[in-house]
Amino acid sequence: MATSLGNFILAVITMDRNRVGGGAPVFYANSQKELQEIAATLERTIDGMAHEVTADTLIIIKHS
Repeated sequence: MATSLGNFILAVITMDRNRVGGGAPVFYANSQKELQEIAATLERTIDGMAHEVTADTLIIIKHS
């Protein structure tokens, strides 16, 4: 029986340096505009999809 990882977090983008940590790369933004720009660039570059966790934190997910 094969086991595979379905969806996984490729990156975290946040404006709150105290909110996140862990195993995925974390990108810090200084404004909502920069948050959205970083997310859009990462979506295109690493073939993922951005999802809002909170108003100031997004994650990029790879859906398989």
